[in-house]
Amino acid sequence: MQMLMPEPQIFVEKTLALIKPDVVAKEEEIEDLILRTGFMIVQKRKLQLSPEQCSIFYADQYGKMFFPNLAAYMSSGPSVAMVLARHRAVSFWKELLGPSNSIKARMTHPHSLRAVYGTDDLRNGLHGSVSISSAEREIRFMFPEVISEPIPAGQRARDYLNLHVNPTLLAGLTALCKEKPADPMTWLADWLIEHNPNKPRLQHHVTEEEHQE
Repeated sequence: MQMLMPEPQIFVEKTLALIKPDVVAKEEEIEDLILRTGFMIVQKRKLQLSPEQCSIFYADQYGKMFFPNLAAYMSSGPSVAMVLARHRAVSFWKELLGPSNSIKARMTHPHSLRAVYGTDDLRNGLHGSVSISSAEREIRFMFPEVISEPIPAGQRARDYLNLHVNPTLLAGLTALCKEKPADPMTWLADWLIEHNPNKPRLQHHVTEEEHQE
C-alpha cells in the first residue's frame, strides 16, 4: 500500500511580546531565552507609553478596578516591544509566560517567565497576545509602520516554493555536488547568499570626473 505523504505547508505565526517597565533591566537575559526557545525576533523597539496609549492598548480591560493602576504601571517607564515568530507562536509564548498572576505562577508554574520576573498580579513582568487576532491588532499598535502580509499556506505555499525557492535551492545543491567542499553547510549558505535572486543589483557607472577625484 502506497504511503501518502502530507502536503507541505508553511506554519508560521507572529505574536507580540512586551517586556514591562520594571524588568527592562533584564532585557538581554530575556531576549536570549526567547531566541533559545526557537523564536525569531522579527521587530523590536524600546518605547515609553503614555497613559492614554496604555488605555487604548488595554481597551479590553477598561472599566475593571485595576485599570487605572495598570495604565499608571505601564506608563511608569520604558518598555520593550518585540514581534516574535515561530510555529504556534501565540500559544507557545503564552505557555512560556505562565499565569498572569505572578504569585500563582510561582506556585503552579515555577519555571515560567512571570514566576521568575514578575512580582504580583499587576506587575507580572511580561505581556503576550492572547490570540492570533489580538496579536495582529497589538502588532499594528506597537509597529504601525510594519506591513503585515498573510503567511501563505496550502496551494499558495506550494506555488511560492516552486516559483521562488526550489529553483535556486536545486541549483545550489547541484553546484554543491560538483564542488564537494570540506564544509558543505557553510559553502551552501554562502552560495545561497551570493545567488539570492531577490538580492538588489546596483549598477554604478564611474564617470571621468568621479575617477579623477
